[in-house]
Amino acid sequence: MSAGPSAPQGDGADREPIDPSLAEAVESVFDGVDLDAAPGGAPSGAAQAAGDDDRAGLREGEEEGQPDPLAEARAESARLTDELARARADLYNLQQEYQGFVRRSRESVAGHQEAGAAGVVEAIIPVLDEAELARQHGDLTGPFETTVTKLETILADKFALERFGAAGEAFDPTIHEALMATESDEVSEPTIALVLQPGYRLGERVVRPARVQVSNPA
Repeated sequence: MSAGPSAPQGDGADREPIDPSLAEAVESVFDGVDLDAAPGGAPSGAAQAAGDDDRAGLREGEEEGQPDPLAEARAESARLTDELARARADLYNLQQEYQGFVRRSRESVAGHQEAGAAGVVEAIIPVLDEAELARQHGDLTGPFETTVTKLETILADKFALERFGAAGEAFDPTIHEALMATESDEVSEPTIALVLQPGYRLGERVVRPARVQVSNPA
């Protein structure tokens, strides 16, 4: 039995040439394959750049969908500033209303006090008239004079009561009431000739005008 053919030995010079048809078949197998791709299936440089761009766009999209903390802080600051301004305006209006209420209350109290004092004076004016007539006739003497004088002093000090109207004064229709009138060559303007009833006032308020006789220029 003869031995089989032995493996070729020696360098490439002793090898048989590759069949051209076999080489063409091998090349056709690798047609369409990216030979520049990294070993182990790693993407090429262009593919990797495209992937990086896609991931960057995805991150930007995710960031756009999330709220901006700085914008939120500014909006909250603007809202709080507006609320503070409104609160200050409400406080100012409340203070103005309170001050107006206090002022009206004081004016009302003062008005009621003045009206009450005027009512008291009007009630005792007839008594004061009788006392003044008695003084003019010399009948106001003794304890009665002391009592009347004390009453007039209290009314003047506590209520600012003032008696007015005297002969020789110029006639003023705002505080005098003419009950009689005569003509005289001795006057150049309407003048009080005789006081029939004195007038009374509380401060600037006339409680009763002075009732007088007037002398007009002839």
